[in-house]
Amino acid sequence: MAVTHELLSTFEIFKPLPDFALAELAKQATLSKFARRGVVLRAGEKEDHVCFLFEGRLQGVDFTIDGREVGLYFVEPGDFCGEVSVFDEGLQPEFVIALTRAVVVAVPMNCLKEVMLKAPSLLNALSLKMAGRVRQMISQRSLLALPNVPQRVCCQLWSLVSEKDRKSVATSMINNPPTHMEIAIMLNLSRETVTRVFQSLQTRQIVKRDGSTLLLVNDLATLEKLANGSETL
Repeated sequence: MAVTHELLSTFEIFKPLPDFALAELAKQATLSKFARRGVVLRAGEKEDHVCFLFEGRLQGVDFTIDGREVGLYFVEPGDFCGEVSVFDEGLQPEFVIALTRAVVVAVPMNCLKEVMLKAPSLLNALSLKMAGRVRQMISQRSLLALPNVPQRVCCQLWSLVSEKDRKSVATSMINNPPTHMEIAIMLNLSRETVTRVFQSLQTRQIVKRDGSTLLLVNDLATLEKLANGSETL
């Protein structure tokens, strides 16, 4: 399916680019739709494009030696994945799957590299994303080492609270929060274990679900204490 430069300009990373650069990318980009659990990028393969998510939600996942799925990160609309191979031309390091029906714009890496030479803002954005991904994975690795399971779940929830809300408000809203199963995959736990922790949080009125698309954090101060271990659930 054809991609227009107007579509590409809806992505924050492409907004600084001049029209000629957008047109050049759009000419080679393709738009694809994925069903839930569809594989967008495959680990261990030579992927030749970077994926920009237009609609839906994606997750980067890997598998342990015994075959257990481990969640690494989420990709939200306007975000992208598969950028590591732009820099080293290596194999795709992790799987990226669709958590919902998704619409993805795939831009060839060779085209991105050509535009990067003419538009340093694109290179800077890709580099910042990769650095952020590395920092996130290091933090997630440290989180997995926590022996206290409720603290691990609370840490994961705390990581979903925006920096702005952490510093300025007592409550927060998390839009489109991950499901209990998705959190379980991120933390190498069972879904039932995550559900029990959520039940305890809800009983203490620390969090409250508002349908499937919104999680209300009613007590950020207590959630932070549970996450850093100064208080137990």
